[in-house]
Amino acid sequence: MRKPQHIHLLLPGCLLLALSGPAQAQFASTGTTSLSVTIGAEAAIEINTTTTTLTAGSSFADYTGTTNYTYKIRTTATSGSGSITLKVTTDFAPAGGPSVATPPTAGDALDYTCTVTSPGTACSGTQTSSTTSSTPVTTFGAGAKSAVGGNTGTVAWTLTDDPQYATGAYAATVTFTISAA
Repeated sequence: MRKPQHIHLLLPGCLLLALSGPAQAQFASTGTTSLSVTIGAEAAIEINTTTTTLTAGSSFADYTGTTNYTYKIRTTATSGSGSITLKVTTDFAPAGGPSVATPPTAGDALDYTCTVTSPGTACSGTQTSSTTSSTPVTTFGAGAKSAVGGNTGTVAWTLTDDPQYATGAYAATVTFTISAA
């Protein structure tokens, strides 16, 4: 009997396969991505105390106190600007005491001065607060960049001590606003 020829061809292939051991598949793959980000002008402010108490050092001396704040800012490099302003958003209450909008005596005022660390520029001279419009605290020029942890500033308040004020405790709300472009 004659052997089929295809067995002769198949036998050496099987022998090589058996000697080569189990087949091991290896897979490798990589991928890439591009990242892009647009950095814009930004600003943030934090008032460091929730209540600033105004006190008088002696009889009928003006009431004074200081509000401290921390700010972060980044303005556009070539044409940017920014500012911090404040506005008395709720006048002193209850009635009978000091008032920003309608003081009991002409000339009574809630005034303030400003200090700020660079890159800000503090308001100039004494400012008078308002219930109808925002008043300046700090300005920023083009390319202003605060420190990573923020920079600091203060508003030093002076409230006229008018004998016409009724005795009692009074409170007002002042809103600080920061902006950057």
